[in-house]
Amino acid sequence: MEFRLLGPVEAGPETGPLPLGGTKSRTLLAALLLPPGRTVSTDRLIDVIWGDDPPPTARALVQTYISGLRRALPAGVIETSPPGYRITVAPDSLDRDRFDTLVARGRAAAARGRHAEASEALRAATALWRGPALSGVRSDALVAEATRLDEQRLVVTEERIGADLALGHADQLCGELTVLVAQHPTREPLRALLMTALHRSGRTAESLAAYRQGRDLLVGELGIEPGPELARLHEAILRGATGPPAVRHRVPAQLPPDPADFTGREAETARVAGLLEQGITVGVISGPGGVGKSALAVHVAHRVASSYPDGVLHVDLRGMSPAPASPAEVLGRFLRALDVDPSAVPGSVEERAGQYRSLIAGRKILLVLDDAAGEQQVRPLLPGDPGCGVLITSRNRLPGLAGARLVELGMLSPDEATTLLARVVGDDRVAGDPDAAAEIVTSCGRLPLAVRIAGARLASRRHWSAHLLARRLGDERRRLDELLAGDQQVRATIELSLRGLEPRAQTVLRRLGRLGPSDFPCWVVAALLDTDLDDAETVVEQLVDAHLVDYTYVDHAGQIRYRLHDLVRIYAREQAEVHETRADLVAVTTRVTGGWLALLDRLRGHIADRATSGCIPLWLPPPSADSPSAAFTGARPDDSAGARPDDSGGAQSDAGAVVDPRGWLDVEQMSLVTAVERAAELDLHDTAVRLASLLCASSYPLNKIIDLWERAHGAALAAARRAGNRLGEAVLITALGQLRYEQDRYPESRRHLSDALSIFRDLGDQRGEAATLTALGLACREQGYLPEARHFLERAMAACDPLHDEGAIAHCSRIAGSVYLEQGAFTEAADCLHRALGAYRRAGSHRGIALTLRSIGLMHRATGDLEDAERVLIEATGMFRQLGDLKVEGYSLRALAKTHLRMGHLDRALGVLEAVLHADRHGRDRWAEGMTLRTLGELHLSAGRLDDAEKHLDAALEIFTDLEMPLFAARTQRDIAELMQARGRSGEAEEARRRALTTFSAYGAREHAEITATELL
Repeated sequence: MEFRLLGPVEAGPETGPLPLGGTKSRTLLAALLLPPGRTVSTDRLIDVIWGDDPPPTARALVQTYISGLRRALPAGVIETSPPGYRITVAPDSLDRDRFDTLVARGRAAAARGRHAEASEALRAATALWRGPALSGVRSDALVAEATRLDEQRLVVTEERIGADLALGHADQLCGELTVLVAQHPTREPLRALLMTALHRSGRTAESLAAYRQGRDLLVGELGIEPGPELARLHEAILRGATGPPAVRHRVPAQLPPDPADFTGREAETARVAGLLEQGITVGVISGPGGVGKSALAVHVAHRVASSYPDGVLHVDLRGMSPAPASPAEVLGRFLRALDVDPSAVPGSVEERAGQYRSLIAGRKILLVLDDAAGEQQVRPLLPGDPGCGVLITSRNRLPGLAGARLVELGMLSPDEATTLLARVVGDDRVAGDPDAAAEIVTSCGRLPLAVRIAGARLASRRHWSAHLLARRLGDERRRLDELLAGDQQVRATIELSLRGLEPRAQTVLRRLGRLGPSDFPCWVVAALLDTDLDDAETVVEQLVDAHLVDYTYVDHAGQIRYRLHDLVRIYAREQAEVHETRADLVAVTTRVTGGWLALLDRLRGHIADRATSGCIPLWLPPPSADSPSAAFTGARPDDSAGARPDDSGGAQSDAGAVVDPRGWLDVEQMSLVTAVERAAELDLHDTAVRLASLLCASSYPLNKIIDLWERAHGAALAAARRAGNRLGEAVLITALGQLRYEQDRYPESRRHLSDALSIFRDLGDQRGEAATLTALGLACREQGYLPEARHFLERAMAACDPLHDEGAIAHCSRIAGSVYLEQGAFTEAADCLHRALGAYRRAGSHRGIALTLRSIGLMHRATGDLEDAERVLIEATGMFRQLGDLKVEGYSLRALAKTHLRMGHLDRALGVLEAVLHADRHGRDRWAEGMTLRTLGELHLSAGRLDDAEKHLDAALEIFTDLEMPLFAARTQRDIAELMQARGRSGEAEEARRRALTTFSAYGAREHAEITATELL
């Protein structure tokens, strides 16, 4: 099967073209064939076919045309590849590709002086043409491509005629050239060839007449004189030179092959090619080592080479090597490539540059300068003629090159990186284990060099599975050892970038690697170097310019944040283990973690607001006032006194600037956890414990990042135990108990809290005792152990009074009130809840106020005061929404919906409950899901939809049973009993009520037990 673009767009065997349909089908086929093997988006296809005025059904029509082409072509040629389609053709089956191959062969032969071979190859290339490129296609979007192809055909024709002239066939070329000049009267290279052929054939008068005709045409129509090349030829013929100089200069063709596995980069390719096509003389492709700068430059150069008929010069400047190429060396190579006799090459850089620029004046040559060290290496190589184009690749941005346009190259997208891996190792091995392929790509950081190396290792080891390589790369300690294949290795590439850094920048990189933050603001670098922010910014900019550190974004505090690529971080950590002493690492870690502590302490007002409504915070002693850490961050240890909760849940500094603690903690959470781990590794147990405990009271209840909580607290707890830090151990065990509570693992929660309570009692820490007693009461309440919960909470309230902490008193009273409510002790419940409400108001805790209002609403609902319940729950829900606490807003909405259910507003309740259920499942909150399912079951039961009721109640019972929450299960069994009664299954209803009554009685739920006993009577 052959595909043809050099003439009418066709596909078919040698015997004839296949019926492809109308113009639009052929246009679509051309759009797919122009970048064969690459996905063309549906949006691009619509633009190609209809331009700026597509019909409303354009997407459907594209699918129709694709279906028609698939019927005409062999199976599998056109594939669906989101976001569009891709066509895969066999090697050499596309006439344009065969044309490019023959042209490259002809140019290589001409460069070596083998003119007969060049003529043969170039003649075969032009013989592939059957008319103007892309004939039969109507698309404004493809006009430029068709024009480029036609221009390339004409350039190759000129090169073939030049080879024939060199072979002495001047007399045979005069007729052909006369026709070509008539067709392209302003094209000076063709007219020069005609003048040369006429002169060498003894027809000098006609040669001079051809020049005069051309000059008259140019002056008359365009207002310009002939170019210098044509003018010099005219002068030579006038002088009667017996051997006029060849019109066609030696055409260098130094471009390396287009990378066979080049993948993605459509936007970057279009941008770089667009710069050259727009007449921008110098384009710089910048990026980190291994990102594919050289591959992109070569790829683009192949794409635009036909626009530079006088050739392509390419050189590796070895900018990152110990011995970069000197400008004198490169200019000597360029002069020899341009046919200057080696003996005529001047000695000095200035003379070589002058000769080089004179030689290429008036010519269109493309220069590809790969791996430039800096501007000084490049400037002498730049041409003076604006008709030439220059592509430079460098790990530096080369900001000192006037007029240069910068294109920065980043990592591949996940899809592009996976496609590259498949091209190296084979589609079958990637498709066979896509999860392992994704892990490989992630471990490679989507760096093209790393992906290629990983693919090469897998391709050369057929007995390896993708899963095996993914597992080997998953170990950071050996990852760089794995990313080595032949003479390519990632470690060496990173090392080259480090060589050009100043010593302090190398130190920063090592320490960042050892500290391991996911991203960081500049104050972290100041702490690493023990310097000021201005000095740190200077060092960071050096790392940014070397593409070892990247900008990411501006955070909530208005600070620019930076990051290390994972592979650079791993290399930097290796270097830290070699060059950094333990004393240095201890000092560095102390300074950086001290900075985090200062910032967290600055937010204590906000943290306390949230913490006093969810648990009693266990504050450890704050950083000392003379700690240098605050200087790096701008925080002051006494800032917490001036940080006060505002109505939006933010914290307002005493300087008046609003800080967003939620956003700040979201951004910093990974770095904070890593800081805890590094401090623990170095046995800085006090720092690790303090930082982890502040995280417990701030980040994790806010963000629900359970795995990070586990990491930080596990590391800090191990360090505290190694050091015999009993207070730190107790604080962290309490935090683990609270974590297990958040995970609905109540038996484990109670066990941890009991262990912490024993330590606090041994230490005589009354605040710790009050906190753990309250948390124990809360955990017991969730499982329905109401007498035990009441016991713990009454002791906790007694322990809280001497603390004079309104937040702690409010929290303990609110939880106790909820337990009294469960037991049906409404008077005690009301007393506790109103005490909590007053204490929260005095503490300024908006979240605590909202939580207490919700509990008061539940109390009103339980006592039948439905209108009061509705009013209070609406107020609580609005507060949670204003605070941005989506989880508890959902709890409040469910309570409000159940109130509406009791009021008979079933339709109003149903929509709310279905939305809350979706949020519960999305947040993976099983307790909340069970509660919402039970409420939905009650609603459907009230509406007489018994099947729906049974489905929801059974699902709720299963969740409460799995969570070991017998009291909630008993409530659900009582609802199921009512359902069975409605179905006429009295025996099952009675059995369900008896099970519920047994549970209520055992757990001291007096009100529920009395109601259920009455139902049994």
